[in-house]
Amino acid sequence: MPLSFSRTFLLFVTVFISAAIIAQPPTGTRPPTDSTRRTPPSANTGPKPYKEVITSKAVSDAGFFVVHKVDDKYFFELPDSIFGRDILIVNRISKSAAANRIGGSLGYGGDQIGQGVVRFEKGPNNKVFLRTISYAEYAKDSTSPMFTSLSNSNLQPIAASFDVKALGKDSTGAVIDITDYINGDNEVLHFTSSFKTALRVGVVQPDKSYVISVKSYPINVEIKSLKTYGRMPAPQGAAGSGGGNLTFELNSSMVLLPKVAMNTRKFDKRIGYFTVGYVDFDANPQGVKNIVLAKRWRLEPKEEDIEKYKRGELVEPKTPIIYYIDPATPKKWIPYLIQGVNDWQATFEKAGFKNAIFGKLAPTKEEDSTWSLDDARNSAIVYKASDVANASGPSVADPRSGEIIESHINWYHNVMSLVRNWYFIQTGAVDANARKLQFDDKLMGRLIQFVSSHEVGHTLGLRHNFGSSSTVPVENLRNKGWVAANGHTPSIMDYARFNYVAQPEDGLSGEELIGRIGDYDKWAIEWGYRWFPEFKNEAQEKEYLNKWVIEKLKDRSLWWGDGESNGDDPRNQSEDLSNDAVKASTYGIANLKRILPNLTSWAKENNEGYGSLKEMYDELRGQFNRYMGHVSRHVSGIMLTPKTVEEAGPVYEYTSEVKQREAVDFINKQLFTTPTWLLNQDIFSKTGASGLSIISGLQDNVLNRLFGLTTFNKLVEAEAAIGNNAYQLTELLMDMKKGVWSELPGRKPIDIYRRSLQKTYVSSLTNLITSGGQTTTTVGSFTITTSGGADKSDIKSVIMAHLTALRAEINAAAAGIADPMSKYHLQDVSKRIDNALNPKD
Repeated sequence: MPLSFSRTFLLFVTVFISAAIIAQPPTGTRPPTDSTRRTPPSANTGPKPYKEVITSKAVSDAGFFVVHKVDDKYFFELPDSIFGRDILIVNRISKSAAANRIGGSLGYGGDQIGQGVVRFEKGPNNKVFLRTISYAEYAKDSTSPMFTSLSNSNLQPIAASFDVKALGKDSTGAVIDITDYINGDNEVLHFTSSFKTALRVGVVQPDKSYVISVKSYPINVEIKSLKTYGRMPAPQGAAGSGGGNLTFELNSSMVLLPKVAMNTRKFDKRIGYFTVGYVDFDANPQGVKNIVLAKRWRLEPKEEDIEKYKRGELVEPKTPIIYYIDPATPKKWIPYLIQGVNDWQATFEKAGFKNAIFGKLAPTKEEDSTWSLDDARNSAIVYKASDVANASGPSVADPRSGEIIESHINWYHNVMSLVRNWYFIQTGAVDANARKLQFDDKLMGRLIQFVSSHEVGHTLGLRHNFGSSSTVPVENLRNKGWVAANGHTPSIMDYARFNYVAQPEDGLSGEELIGRIGDYDKWAIEWGYRWFPEFKNEAQEKEYLNKWVIEKLKDRSLWWGDGESNGDDPRNQSEDLSNDAVKASTYGIANLKRILPNLTSWAKENNEGYGSLKEMYDELRGQFNRYMGHVSRHVSGIMLTPKTVEEAGPVYEYTSEVKQREAVDFINKQLFTTPTWLLNQDIFSKTGASGLSIISGLQDNVLNRLFGLTTFNKLVEAEAAIGNNAYQLTELLMDMKKGVWSELPGRKPIDIYRRSLQKTYVSSLTNLITSGGQTTTTVGSFTITTSGGADKSDIKSVIMAHLTALRAEINAAAAGIADPMSKYHLQDVSKRIDNALNPKD
């Protein structure tokens, strides 16, 4: 959802780790050690009789394998059938403290802190080895010479070794003492090094740590422990300080992966699924091939229903997808979260399955004493008492096949403020229910349902579809009947939150303003989950799927636009609506102009200050800024439409000259002509906001993008590719000059807002001709690289010619303008241009 709900967390970790400094352990702690090497290994005298190890004091728990607790020791009784099997490890924080959190969304109960695949193997000298397994390189055919060669070149590392304390009760298998390993600290069962760095987790303190429980279930073992660590010092410039301890309750799930992996479905760039992948040494007889697989749940008909499924009848799957609602969730929101899950049932019917997905309230202790939120068999929506305004939908998958094993959706309490703000600003002009800070429970519940459906979509494998809304004609969004039938975007996986195009006179309300599961979502689920027993091999299925996709995509509403990997396609933008950004933004601005005069009364809170007024004004300003971004993306846009060789037409296309000119004209009128309607002095007097700073910030943001080296490079590349059909750099600069410097021909006074804009205009261009470096733009596999900054191409030549002509016009206007401040300003910018064109050594 916001910030890719599912991707915010990964973005934070990446940024934080890159800034982190690996520091020495806190004073008074001992150096880090591998728990498997804390003490010299004792001589292994061989297995003892079973009853001497698993004594009458043992408390045993049978399941995936038998777990024994004897006094304060834990033993795994591993049958021979377990050795060599792939076991998925998923590590999470079960409980945490406010002081443990870093960066707002990391360090909460329910957060995943590690994942991997391991195998137990029997070794020599009465040893059991625990290997960590990587599927980065793979050869499926175990009988082929390539499999042998690859195995010889990819020896999987041993993470731990254990003495065989006894043979199993039936004199097979092995009993191992796991106590030291789970009591210690290692990346297999606890924090990975990257998460330790991000959370500033230091050295484990054994005297303040202990095992809570080890429980065995039919296909998994759950290890729960309390761990206390020293806190690492904060990196320079980061908030917080070092010192003190961090205590977490951690849960490690050991889940047996299927002996036979699920049938795979290769990722298709025309349908947006999350993926797993590996390098396959079998697939290409004359090289290697990168295999990318779509992540999906295993949905298959029951044996007795296979023939019904083949006939096209709806059948129930062997194992439905169930999401439990965290018992900590406020009761009034539970029905809406459940409905957000159940809304996907109809989409699975397109794939041939009924009752395929459910949302359910987690059982109470009285109903099921064995049920646990940490049990890896249980997918859940986990409610987090957090001020983070977010939600995310991650999932855990089998790396061999992409089979989704489980998911824990992160639901932060304060996501309600986020959807409240969006709905207030985007629909307040047309929906009276949005004109207050505290929404009625029914409206807030519907918004929660909307977010829930979006996040569930992620956990079904679906990525964002930022291009979906671009398939809808803009005027259709004002048609009450059309929107009621189709929704304002074909995909709930789009970031097309609410229908801001609708005008008050259109009569739209309620469901016609809120996103919902659409035609693309139904198609994407059908593509991912339709079962094809008729195909004998992957090649037959692949051929059919390609023809199927080509036929389906004749319906434009089923298009997937990847706005996260491709930031240059103006069709694939977050927060936008319709196939016409200029018209949609014009409608959106008209609604903002209706909201602003009412903002003080709508954002009023009795017995409070003006903090909410400031927040909502900032939201309104931010929405206006989004509209400017939606339109400006068209300038130098490159559209990417993935195709196979069976499809006609180009894959890469430049945005048309007409669209780009229209975009620049819109920006000149709506932004560079000072948007004085945003300057509400009554609001500024109550919130302390600065009108000049607000307007300058908005203008500078867009101007710097339009006058960026990347934009200029793409315009030059387009001219080289399509000649006079391109919107050329010289044309952009002329069109911009007409808008930004419109006072010059008539020697009109230049107000303070325009003077600020014109200074930025000159600074942006002069910086380009004085800076060097290299810029690279990548759109899919299409790359534009310019060495030496603006020096290598025509960019510097065009800029210098433009500034020379502009300086002449500025000098002429300065000589005849009457307003003193305007004259001073023009003399100043003329001097700046002169210094850039004629630098002194």
